[in-house]
Amino acid sequence: MAASRRLHKDNPPYDKGAFRIEIIFPAEYPFKPPKITFKTKIYHPNIDEKGQVCLPVISAENWKPATKTDQVIQSLIALVNDPQPEHPLRADLAEEYSKDRKKFFKNAEEFTKKHGEKRPVD
Repeated sequence: MAASRRLHKDNPPYDKGAFRIEIIFPAEYPFKPPKITFKTKIYHPNIDEKGQVCLPVISAENWKPATKTDQVIQSLIALVNDPQPEHPLRADLAEEYSKDRKKFFKNAEEFTKKHGEKRPVD
């Protein structure tokens, strides 16, 4: 089973666009974790160019069948809001985030304006 959802953050640097994610639930769910992929490009050290996410709560070694989908989404939002440069999928962005946060935020905001989806109107 697959689900699609759109994330739109209210805080910089990702507040200039929205991001479509796909959540795939394997046949063995809840005994195996879902897989999350960003379908919209994002400038983030824990999300690679293919949209793969480094999210500990859904890693095979950390997954617990009692984990709710809401918890997974909340963990994803927390990761987007607070990148973890010590566990990068994109070392260059992790280094930029760690060494020059202002530059990272500027680049992420520009990237979001260029590649992000249009935000829904409230």
